[in-house]
Amino acid sequence: MEALTSIIGGVNWEAIAQLTLVGMIMIAGPVVIFVLAARGGDL
Repeated sequence: MEALTSIIGGVNWEAIAQLTLVGMIMIAGPVVIFVLAARGGDL
């Protein structure tokens, strides 16, 4: 059990959160373009 807590404690959670948010932002652009195209260009 001690090995598991040391692995979890050693993870850089801030870096994971930042990478996740950057990934979501990068995915949001094409998703917006796809939705606009699907709706015929109308917001």
